[in-house]
Parts: sequence; structure tokens; C-alpha cells
Amino acid sequence: QVLLVESGGGLVQAGGSLRLSCAASGNIFSINAMGWYRQAPGKQRELVTTITKAGTTNYADSVKGRFTISRDNAKNTVYLQMNSLRPEDTAVYYCNAVTGSIVPFAWWGQGTQVTVSS
Repeated sequence: QVLLVESGGGLVQAGGSLRLSCAASGNIFSINAMGWYRQAPGKQRELVTTITKAGTTNYADSVKGRFTISRDNAKNTVYLQMNSLRPEDTAVYYCNAVTGSIVPFAWWGQGTQVTVSS
């Protein structure tokens, strides 16, 4: 079992920055990749960014050049640095971890609200 706890959300003006954190605990050695997803009101949950165990990153086109995912292995924590925030970035942001190789399983955090005012 993997437990994910997010923090760092809040209200920020357009053009501002926020950093989200996701602390993982439990069976962390089984994690193959971690990432961030977001869900805006009335919309489906969408991928923001992922990072594999090898350090390979992937970003949604809408956040490339503005968001950066990173990790601190010693703290079992993944970060999402969000710069140049836009009102359309407003959403609940969820931390995600994938375990298992043959049959992948996704774990989710409780979510943290990010609101960008214009």
C-alpha cells in the first residue's frame, strides 16, 4: 500500500508561482512512477506531468515551460513547481503513484486546491 499526502495549494494571482509537495509513504520501493494530475470543475481529470523511477519526465503541452516536476528521494517526496500561473490552471491537483510492472496500479492523494485569480 502507498499513501500520498499533498500540500502547498492555495490562491495566487495570475503570473504568480506555487510549489506543491507530495510525500509518499508505505511500500515506496514498489513505485515505478509518480506524477501530478488536475481536475477543474466540470472537466475530466487530466495529466499534468510524470516522472519515472529513472528520472524521465513528461509534461502536458499546456504546462511545458511553466511547470517543473522534481523529486527528493531521501524524503520520498515529489514536487511540482508552477510558474507563470494562469486562471485556466485553477483545479484540484492530485498526486499519483504507479506500482506494479505486470499489472500497474494507481494510487492517489486526497488532492489540493490551486486557484489562480485574474
